[in-house]
Amino acid sequence: MVQSGTVKGLGTVLVDGYGLTLYLFVPDHDSSRSTCFGYCATQWPPATLPSGVTTPVIGGSVDRALIGTTRRGPTLQVTYHGWPLYRWIGDTASGQATGQGIRNSGGLWYAVNDAGQPVVH
Repeated sequence: MVQSGTVKGLGTVLVDGYGLTLYLFVPDHDSSRSTCFGYCATQWPPATLPSGVTTPVIGGSVDRALIGTTRRGPTLQVTYHGWPLYRWIGDTASGQATGQGIRNSGGLWYAVNDAGQPVVH
């Protein structure tokens, strides 16, 4: 699930069904193609759909027109406004964004607002 949620200091951002913040990776360049594999993907697990599911479930202020998927091996990774979405292993509870604005795995990571833009403050 992709929905909107509130993160202290960031405002309304995209979160998964557990309330964990979803991030974009700047090197992906809103190309709908992930550049995060191997070690990167262990630190930043891609937001993927369960096997056999082809459409993400959305909630809150998520814009259905901006949601999509991209093929990632045998699975589909969720995209929003062209950005592949990821979680950060450092976030362990809803409302956290400990990966916000950090440089890791070759690029910067930002939470995503409901307009599909990186939250850079």
